[in-house]
Amino acid sequence: MNRTGPARRPSPGRVIRGLTPAALVAALVAGAAACGDSDTSSAGTASSTRTISAEPTASPGPTRSGRTQDEFAASVSADAERTRQKAVATLKGVDGKGNAMDDVSVSGTPVAPGEQFRSALVRVTNRSGEEAFFAVRVEFVDTSGKVLDSVVLGFPDAPTDRTVSRHADSRKAAGVKSVPRIAQAQRS
Repeated sequence: MNRTGPARRPSPGRVIRGLTPAALVAALVAGAAACGDSDTSSAGTASSTRTISAEPTASPGPTRSGRTQDEFAASVSADAERTRQKAVATLKGVDGKGNAMDDVSVSGTPVAPGEQFRSALVRVTNRSGEEAFFAVRVEFVDTSGKVLDSVVLGFPDAPTDRTVSRHADSRKAAGVKSVPRIAQAQRS
């Protein structure tokens, strides 16, 4: 008499190989659905996230912002300049290095040949227990210790117990072997 045993199951490797093309097709379809034809190369555009859901029965008409991308970029630029001016004013009244030197660090970024500016990554950690404005002066110094350029950055509303960062860029230090250092840092 022939014994019938339990149904034979395919090995895990066969199941995975069988599902791989289906999973790949599903991933490609999902990826293609998430991609749009928006132009994210210009200033002021943000990347978007699409969710797959049922189509609405009636779609609202397109709404246009009253501002162009150039106007938006100018607004952002003006806001950055106001923050920088506030930082300059804050550091004018500071004697010495300021009250936030322990909360600020700087590191130079690698320089590629032919770059038009020297950049440094400035990090501020707010340990004060409440949101604060930080004003930081970064100096770019050559190998002999001569200050080539001084750049002032403002960090508005730095969150408590968090680290925020920005780049300090100098055109005057471009092409010269230089090192960034924190000259002043003030929390207000």
